[in-house]
Amino acid sequence: MEQLRPIPNKTNQLADQVYERIKKDIFDFVFLPGDRFTETEMATRHTVSRTPVRDALYRLEREGYLQVSFRSGWSVRPFDFKRFDQLYDLRIVLELAAVKQLCEAESAPDIGPLLDVWAIPEGERLTDGNQVWALDEAFHHQLILATGNLEMARVHQEVTEKIRIIRRLDFTQASRVDITYDEHREILRLIAQRKAAQAAIAIRSHIEASKAEVHKITLHMLHEAKQRVQAGAA
Repeated sequence: MEQLRPIPNKTNQLADQVYERIKKDIFDFVFLPGDRFTETEMATRHTVSRTPVRDALYRLEREGYLQVSFRSGWSVRPFDFKRFDQLYDLRIVLELAAVKQLCEAESAPDIGPLLDVWAIPEGERLTDGNQVWALDEAFHHQLILATGNLEMARVHQEVTEKIRIIRRLDFTQASRVDITYDEHREILRLIAQRKAAQAAIAIRSHIEASKAEVHKITLHMLHEAKQRVQAGAA
């Protein structure tokens, strides 16, 4: 008997497309924290019906990027730097635990694939910030996965998704890209040598420096975006 193939749901496909576009606009500060809009306005903007727009907006609300009020419609959630700091602190706790486990494990962890990416000559390094950002996320998540603790990996992935909106900004500057390569290579070297204390110091410093940098860049980009809006309204 011929197996039936699932029929693609056009509404779901449109919702996915609208979701990606709106999320990109939030990440690129096209929509600023506090900006308000209705489902009808967003449907017009993306030339689709309100159904896929509504699905996309509720998905973004669940992820913490939007908030909804039945009286005033939708709005971009204000940046809560205290919440971001707490998420970064949780990330540090998880990655410190992972580094300790990897350094103290009976058998040496297989970090060869990570070394192939990060321990390379400067002339072979990637320079595109978006590519390095994706590799950086993978680096940190793979350290967690290497412990074999899937629950730790699940929580770490949730934290990563919640801070992605600001974390990616760390790779908008060439100097930060180079620093990421250097620091990742050093962290891997210390793990390979089973130097747990030094590896813990290195990864904590690495994450805290990134947190401070994205905080500064985010404030700067918000300021520039607001100035553009004010200039356009003048």
